[in-house]
Amino acid sequence: VAAGQWYADAVNWAAANDIVGGYGNGKFGPEDDITREQMAAMIYRYASSAGVTLPKTRDAVRFSDASGFSGWAIEAIDALTRAGILDGVGAGRFAPQESATREQACKMLALLLQIIEEA
Repeated sequence: VAAGQWYADAVNWAAANDIVGGYGNGKFGPEDDITREQMAAMIYRYASSAGVTLPKTRDAVRFSDASGFSGWAIEAIDALTRAGILDGVGAGRFAPQESATREQACKMLALLLQIIEEA
């Protein structure tokens, strides 16, 4: 991320706290859309770094497209679905490689903040 970008400090903080790692080889892709599994991983890593214990309010969800999950996202998707922070997109699918919407991001953040507030 180029110095001086309005988001540079936030990205550097997130990288220093192991919340984001980019694509490897020094590439981050700040202008790229974020996938649903990338967003799940970031929310999960943030909660972990903040010492938040996510509740298990639901049973594990078996998504029909789970074979498409990246290995680094599996734990995050499971934890967030069990905590009620994350849902599929319908028809038993999670759609890990589809772009996350602003609505999905807002919902996830709001539910995480609610869990933190209730702790």
